[in-house]
Amino acid sequence: MPSDLLAPLAAFPGVADAVDAARAEVDALLWDREVRSHAAEVVSGSRLRGAWASAAIDGAEVRPDALVSGDALDGSPMGRVVAASLALQTEIPRQTSLIDAAPLQVLSRLHSVVAAGFVDDDQRGRVRVDEQADDPLRLPGLPSHEQAARRMSALARLLTTPTSAPALVVAAVAHGEIAVVRPFAWGSGLVARAMTRLVLASRGVDPDGLTVPEAGLWAAGRPAYAAALRAYAQGTPDGVGQWLVLHADTVRVGAAESRRILADL
Repeated sequence: MPSDLLAPLAAFPGVADAVDAARAEVDALLWDREVRSHAAEVVSGSRLRGAWASAAIDGAEVRPDALVSGDALDGSPMGRVVAASLALQTEIPRQTSLIDAAPLQVLSRLHSVVAAGFVDDDQRGRVRVDEQADDPLRLPGLPSHEQAARRMSALARLLTTPTSAPALVVAAVAHGEIAVVRPFAWGSGLVARAMTRLVLASRGVDPDGLTVPEAGLWAAGRPAYAAALRAYAQGTPDGVGQWLVLHADTVRVGAAESRRILADL
């Protein structure tokens, strides 16, 4: 078995071009002097828009201005999901230095934060123990809880093994695995989307979290997102490649979203 399991994925059809285009857009953003001079404001806006988009993907779509004002955090079912998504955004920077060394610990912490009030305390931060999981995207074929635990351990090994694969490929695999496996009773999708930010930050692509990859997913649309995850779950080169290309495209679009944040300042 090859020691670098992720490297071959970059050669799947369309992946290299999509990754290069995304990386070029992110690099251009990071080197933009105006963006750098307003970095704190752009990062703050990125977290808000990321929280909004991630919650909306799971069906909790509120008015963006209500999130900015705080009116959306009203204790309603949708408001609670948005609040959880926002709490997760706040937690991401605290976990960036740990994700490459202790990914299972980070996953546990992220889920503990996002699932507060949605599952019993003894389920927070723990892989589910049965075949019940929330499924906003209605993905087929929920793995058993035993399979979920094994696949999260395998993902942790991938994240702690040196690879020549681009960080965007690593982030896509981490995101895709969690989204498809749904290891937690609630909140797996929110955690999966947080993993994109974490991996891109830890591997130096977007260290400060200026971009809004969640906004790229929202722009692609839930049907396209779900279709790409279903393709990834098939495990074929074409299916995995389809997901990797869509993921890279959403990172590229998420970089463009940051320029809109700057324009709104």
